[in-house]
Amino acid sequence: MKTMIAMMFSLLLVAGCGVDGAPLRPSLNAGLSLGASGLAPSASVGVRKGPVSLGVAL
Repeated sequence: MKTMIAMMFSLLLVAGCGVDGAPLRPSLNAGLSLGASGLAPSASVGVRKGPVSLGVAL
């Protein structure tokens, strides 16, 4: 059982540091805009791996 847990943690460590390939690069953007109707908040989050990027604007 201890061996299985150690193997799982090792796999997570390898995946997290990018040894098996380039790691995912997270991004976060937040801002405030001032307009005629007052302040308007904006935010976006995303991830990038190589030439592929995926993002969501909130």
